[in-house]
Amino acid sequence: MLNREDLLKKVKTYNRFFNPEALSKAYNFALNAHKDQKRDSGDPYMSHPVAVANILTELKLDTATIATGLLHDTLEDTKATYKVVEKEFGKEVADLVEGVTKISELEGKIIENSKAENIRKLILATSKDIRVLLVKIADRLHNMRTLDSILDLNRRLRISRETMEIYAPLANRMGMNHIRDELEDLSFKRLNPEARKLIVDRLDLNQKNRDIAFKEISFEFSKILKENEIEAKIIGREKTPFSIWRKIQSKRVSLEQLTDITGFRIIVSDIKTCYKVLGVFHSNWSTIPGKFKDYISTPKINNYKSIHTAIIGPKNHRVEIQIRTQPMHEFAERGIASHWRYKSSEKISHLTLKEYDWLRDLVEIMEKEKNIEHSLEYTKLQMFQDNVFCFTPKGEVIKLPRGATPIDFAYSVHTKIGDTLTQCEINGRGSPLQSVLKNGDLVNIINSKNSYPPLQWLTYTRTGKARAAIRRYWQNKSSNKQDSEKKYMSSLCIKIPNMPGKLGEVSSLIGFHQNNIINMEIIEKKKDYLEFIFDIQINNLKNYKNLISELKLKEYKLKVIRHRKKDALLRRIFKNFKRN
Repeated sequence: MLNREDLLKKVKTYNRFFNPEALSKAYNFALNAHKDQKRDSGDPYMSHPVAVANILTELKLDTATIATGLLHDTLEDTKATYKVVEKEFGKEVADLVEGVTKISELEGKIIENSKAENIRKLILATSKDIRVLLVKIADRLHNMRTLDSILDLNRRLRISRETMEIYAPLANRMGMNHIRDELEDLSFKRLNPEARKLIVDRLDLNQKNRDIAFKEISFEFSKILKENEIEAKIIGREKTPFSIWRKIQSKRVSLEQLTDITGFRIIVSDIKTCYKVLGVFHSNWSTIPGKFKDYISTPKINNYKSIHTAIIGPKNHRVEIQIRTQPMHEFAERGIASHWRYKSSEKISHLTLKEYDWLRDLVEIMEKEKNIEHSLEYTKLQMFQDNVFCFTPKGEVIKLPRGATPIDFAYSVHTKIGDTLTQCEINGRGSPLQSVLKNGDLVNIINSKNSYPPLQWLTYTRTGKARAAIRRYWQNKSSNKQDSEKKYMSSLCIKIPNMPGKLGEVSSLIGFHQNNIINMEIIEKKKDYLEFIFDIQINNLKNYKNLISELKLKEYKLKVIRHRKKDALLRRIFKNFKRN
């Protein structure tokens, strides 16, 4: 377990503006709060928050985030309260700790709730501050590293499945490729141990040959870059067992046929040199068709930048290559965490995080979407797609997923623009609304106040925001139509205590639940109670059910008469007259 002094030294290496007193205080506070607790492995509980803080330190995060890592379990597992944490460490840290606690509370309910509901709550809990998600991902990473200490097999499988389906994709969406790879591989180890062992055994068998090949290729690459007066750092990377397994499944090939297990990263000083290196490699070796991707000119949706290519390299080895600058490399490793630069202070500008508007879009979708399973579909659409960049007539850049149409473009600008869309122009020419947009397209949206989104637009849209808005428009329209057209009639026979104010209470309840009293008759009068029949016009069946429930809760004796004839009272009077 990392001691306090070593943790402070580690933070000091990258952040000269950090607050050592606050971190020391958080360390001691957590140590005291967890002093009598043990983990499933039998280790002192404090080893977990310290490990989480250490992961956050490796991501080079700020004082408040690391303090939150140390304190993240205090509200859930100890006697500490929000007010105590706020008093000791301030509102910023207290809010972050509370945000992480809310996510942790969801994990125990995953059996009761659907996966969609858990993703929804996780996104909503994270939306106020992205650092909540960074702490939670670090927490999950350490829990996955120590998962074997949990004896319950079903619990291990549940946590691994949740990690693979929720946390690894979120880490990817935030550009944290290194953490995503580890989370995926640790989950794969528990979910499909036989397949992983098979891949690891084969990799171990060929490790010596791969090491020799790596040295030979590195030497050739260094030599040719020096000849072209290019200074570069060459890093070899070996794919994880899970990424190899995924490639085997998608390409339907055997492990022996998969030759690009080792890849190379070429890190240079600037973007101009990236393209120069690309030219050097392509002019000296044959390229593999379909493998070239320029993510510098067109970044991935998570803002990842790099040039990807593959060649038939030295001694006919198939080699995957990624060419990038140092800042690009830092983002690829640390993702959003790389924005904390510590040049003048440790505060980060909200403008810097503008590319994480996808999180706000998800929150907007989830808050308005009543169908939880639909919101999961939209979440996946928002999170896991590559993108194109288009322009408004005023020159504003709109980022959209690949395959998006002018309908997606309109909804990305504003929901009302999408709802009233009638025509569009792409690069000055009138175009169909189902046209697929390309990088650099200038899109002009033409609207009409009398227009509305047809349901068939759902087949042309690619963004979760557009699909959610179209479905929501029709759901609202159908519910409004039902409210305006469907009127139900029913009668309630209620025994009301013969006391002042009771009749008024019942009448008020009927009105409060948005039902109308058409007629009211007294049919029996006793010393203790009066029996009334209320003829009621029902505007909404749900409200009517709520009315009945509340009347029963207040212990009124009642009977529902569904089809009462208008002359029921007169027939009762004549019946009594005949009997007399």
